Amino acid sequence: MKKFLEIIKNKWLIKGTSTLLLVLIIIALYVGINILANEINIEDLDFTEKKLYSLSDETKTKIKDLNEDVTIQLINASDYVYLTDYAKKYEAINDKIKVEEITDLSSRVDLKTKYDLEDTDMLIVVKKGDKEKTIQEYDLYTYDYSTGKQIDLTEEAITNAIVELSIEDKPKIYIFSGKTLYNPEQSLYSVVEELTNEANEVEYLDILTTGSVPEDCDCLILTTLEQDLNELERDKILEYIRNGGKLMMLTSQNIIDTEMPNLEQIYAEYGFTIDYGVIFEQDTSKMLQNAPEFAVTDAYASYMNDIKMSLKMCYVDAGKIQFEDEDKLEELGVTYETISKTGETSFIRTNFESQSYTKTDEDGEEGEFIVGAYITKKISDDVSSQLIIFSSEVSASNLQIPISSEYYLYAIDLHNNKDVILNSISHLTERTDTITIRKDDESEIYTVSEQEDRVIRAIIFAVPVAIIVVGIIVAIIRKRRK
Repeated sequence: MKKFLEIIKNKWLIKGTSTLLLVLIIIALYVGINILANEINIEDLDFTEKKLYSLSDETKTKIKDLNEDVTIQLINASDYVYLTDYAKKYEAINDKIKVEEITDLSSRVDLKTKYDLEDTDMLIVVKKGDKEKTIQEYDLYTYDYSTGKQIDLTEEAITNAIVELSIEDKPKIYIFSGKTLYNPEQSLYSVVEELTNEANEVEYLDILTTGSVPEDCDCLILTTLEQDLNELERDKILEYIRNGGKLMMLTSQNIIDTEMPNLEQIYAEYGFTIDYGVIFEQDTSKMLQNAPEFAVTDAYASYMNDIKMSLKMCYVDAGKIQFEDEDKLEELGVTYETISKTGETSFIRTNFESQSYTKTDEDGEEGEFIVGAYITKKISDDVSSQLIIFSSEVSASNLQIPISSEYYLYAIDLHNNKDVILNSISHLTERTDTITIRKDDESEIYTVSEQEDRVIRAIIFAVPVAIIVVGIIVAIIRKRRK
């Protein structure tokens, strides 16, 4: 021990001055770089596959062109380290966005009165000019009972609040109701919720009550009908089309073996029919879990050109969309592009009692069948109508699809169903800012308290320094022994 102390005294304290100085410089640089990084708010590097800890491309697209000041006010959010860090990412994307932190609510009687808050309540307020939107703590997450996981909605809530405040006139979307096979308020719940979150106004339309399609309709959604349109409904929809109206059809009409001449007149305006029968796949690479009635197809449309990835849809019990010949389409002023079609060996089954998963003698011929299409009808030189059709309403619904004995997904969440359908509606309503891939926020977020955060930072800082010091001492001892 005495010999060791002599080494420290005669060698390290005297000759280690330069080394100590180097250590101090390293420490100073470490502290300085961290202070600088906090000051200029550099966006964190996120190497996770789903970019769970950075703003998605969807958000960046929506806020990149924001040219008016927006304030994200965080009230009593200091204990929510993840939330505070996440909000500041918006500042790094657009300098028009500022984050304001209010940590002591006890002195802000104005805020407590305005928002009916207690001293410890947390609240997010997004402000733009005279408009504002509040976000409660419970708006930041939801719970998926099918998987038992909590789903983080922080980015979705903040981004949608900014978008909603930035839009002067929200698109108005009407969903035809009254004669539908499925109740759209239930079956299309997820689609309607997403549309509302993305700053659209959605209402259900009974033409027999209103007497017409409202003039403010930016998009009319038609779903599967259990009974035919009457003449008034047919004529008012045709009038809407001939005035340049835009429609979305989410229809499983192929499973209804009933003649509907008035509905078929709507189809005829765009030059197509829908055959009775369900499409079955035979190529196992084009079906979901070897179930031939779940056809998995590529999905492409010109209005989604900017999406830098391939999209797929899973069509459940889809029907065949059959277009008229080219001469008839030209006469109607109709052009179309295929969004999705099934595989070359798929076939149509009309006998729904059949239990066979393979093609039988009573099934139709094999071939590719169109199941999704984007149709434009020229009304005049200045006016045209657009229709986007998917021949499976079920694929857009909240129908539970078993994935295993303990796990299921909604049909709308299979592959890119939700993205394709929402992007199609966004195109019809001319909301190009929302044509994107929506981030999957299903994740488990780990957060720490302020005390835990200090301990972690201390460990990160102290351990490297201790290793350097120990390394110097060991090196001196070994040199002395030589």
